[in-house]
Amino acid sequence: MSTARPWRRRAISALWKLAVVGAAFAGGAATSRLAGAAPEAESPYLPFDQMSRVLVLVEHNYVEPAQREKLLDGAMRGMVSELDPHSSYMNTEEFAEFQSDTEGRFAGIGVEVDLRDENVTVIAPIEGSPAARAGVKSGDRIIAVNNKLLRGAKIDRIVDMMRGAPGTKVHLTIARDGQEDLVELDIVREIVQVSSVEAKRLDRGVLYIRLKQFQETTHEELLKAVGKARKESSDPIESVLLDMRYNPGGLVDQAELVADELLSEGAIYSTRHRGKVLDLVEATQGGALVDAKIVILVNEYTASAAELVAGALQDHKRCKVVGNVTFGKGSVQTIFELPGGSGMRLTTMRYYTPGGRAIQAQGIEPDVLVKPAKTSTVIREKDLQGHLSAEATGSGRPGQVVLQSPADAGLPTLRIADIPLDPSKGKDFALAKAFESIAK
Repeated sequence: MSTARPWRRRAISALWKLAVVGAAFAGGAATSRLAGAAPEAESPYLPFDQMSRVLVLVEHNYVEPAQREKLLDGAMRGMVSELDPHSSYMNTEEFAEFQSDTEGRFAGIGVEVDLRDENVTVIAPIEGSPAARAGVKSGDRIIAVNNKLLRGAKIDRIVDMMRGAPGTKVHLTIARDGQEDLVELDIVREIVQVSSVEAKRLDRGVLYIRLKQFQETTHEELLKAVGKARKESSDPIESVLLDMRYNPGGLVDQAELVADELLSEGAIYSTRHRGKVLDLVEATQGGALVDAKIVILVNEYTASAAELVAGALQDHKRCKVVGNVTFGKGSVQTIFELPGGSGMRLTTMRYYTPGGRAIQAQGIEPDVLVKPAKTSTVIREKDLQGHLSAEATGSGRPGQVVLQSPADAGLPTLRIADIPLDPSKGKDFALAKAFESIAK
């Protein structure tokens, strides 16, 4: 990646000016006394001087030789991560992986997984991927990757273990229902293209759209999915069931474009920086789905840009939101490209719904709250150490309907092929209620 534009940033909604103060690291022997140090008020460079002294002390006195590059990497990483849970410094490898995620392309085996009862369960292999060709099936439980047991590992760590350079091999140990012996598979990684939108026509004129995340092609994929659905049948699309459960967010500009296809006018969201309104983003006329009734399905893992879309439509009374209270990430991260191929993700703004609601640490309250059959510990934005504080208090939504999932309710249906044409007859209780609310 070229360093000719060392401060290139992903456009979000405002131009930012950055001032970079350079300071040379002092060399020479470290001493136990700092002679003639200027008072902090007289020297704005004192923190940099202090940092350079610490670096020299470590390099000269640590029990083993220390690499300066590693020390500085850790210093930058620690400085940014102290701000909030979503700001981070990324080294060259991490930044390249981040860019691959937003582009929807990565090197791996091509499989969607979820943690269910502490088991890494395959939702579905991506069509045409190395995992699909090797025989990985929906419902398989991945016990180990490269002979390392996965129980207790975090989902992002598990995903990292399965990714790697194209052409390299990964070994999976799989438990499969109806089969006593474990399945051992060697799969060669390759570049995999991941779609962010899936769609399916259901009964009673309902178009089901599963929106997994907001990546660079999401808006284009949505339009293609809607066009394909219209070609499949001459019957009009009366309603849209937009499933954004487990959608972690992504690119704000893509969320804006998706919301614009569902709204014919009015604000989509606004952004504020240090209390001042920076931008007000408004819908344009002629959206692809402005005439359809909308219901949005969310859960506690629906976050960030996905919350922005749900909040916008909810404020305009364009939809009914069904499910659980969302994650509550109402901040915007700007991506900066740094010299040498590294990068930084920095929280620069908060976003607000058209009605002025702050999502940060509060989330979107659904119109129909679906309580799970089993209580479990749920971690939301407000539970993260160092999170940006909420700007309002209170819970619930005026006129909110509360439903209790039955004891025999099934898990969320995440594989689109498993969604019945009439979801009201399925075991996914939240999906059933969302369908019933829109297909009357």
